[in-house]
This record gives sequence, structure tokens and C-alpha cells, in this order.
Amino acid sequence: MTFKTLMIASVSSLALVAGTAQADDRLALDQLDNLLERGQTFGFTHYEEIEVDSQDVAEIEGWLDDEWYADVRLSLNSDETLREERERLVSGAWGMTAEDVRQAFSAASAEGMTEFESVQINEAGRIEIEGRGQNGRELEITTRQGEDGVLSVEQD
Repeated sequence: MTFKTLMIASVSSLALVAGTAQADDRLALDQLDNLLERGQTFGFTHYEEIEVDSQDVAEIEGWLDDEWYADVRLSLNSDETLREERERLVSGAWGMTAEDVRQAFSAASAEGMTEFESVQINEAGRIEIEGRGQNGRELEITTRQGEDGVLSVEQD
């Protein structure tokens, strides 16, 4: 085997491995209810950010009540909590309810998103969802809390 052939094979293998790893940090939209159920079982009432770390692990940041903020890594294939950090804050609960998350994902689905990587809300109520469409293209969709439809769609 020539050096050139060996290099091409190595680069191709590396690209395949990188693509496989990237696919693991997304979750199909039809699994959203399972993820929200895990969050609610843990005690979340308001979500500030949900991020998929792999097909079976998600990180949720948000409020358990009006005083306790939590950052938790949950297994999606079991009832296991992988990491938990809590902090008592006086600012009070804010963020998305489970219904707000579902409404945002309904809008994202209508724009062609089939898998998501993360969803987060800012204090002004803007919700950003990062994911991919059925064609594999990256999508970033912005909605506003409590409103139907989308504010913007960016494709990469």
C-alpha cells in the first residue's frame, strides 16, 4: 500500500469515526416526552437548558421550585442520576415549563427538525433549539415563549 493510499484510508476512517461521534449527541424529537418525563420525575418545574450529551445521557439545568436551581445529568435508559448539583437562589424560578418546551419543539418540527442537540431560553423569553433536519443539515430555530411559530431559522 502506498503512503498516499494509506493517508486517504486514515483520513476516511477518521471522518467516519467523527461523524459517528457527532450523531451520538443528538436525540430524535419523538423521544422528547421521555426526556421531559425524566426531568419531571427528578422534580424540575422550569427548564433553562436541556442538552443531549449522547443517545442515553442528557443534562438539564433549571428550577426544582422557587428556591432551588439544579444542574443534573440523567441517564435516559435508566432511572440513574449521573451527576447532581443544587444551588439555593433567591431570584425565583423562571424558564420553560414542560408545555413551553413541547410548544417550541412543535414549531421546530414544523420547520423540518427531526433531531435536537440543545434547547435553551434566555431571560427575555427567546428559545433557541439546535438540531438537525431529516437531510442531516444543522438547524438553529428561535421561538418566543408562549407564542406559536418561529422567529428565525438558520441552516448550516
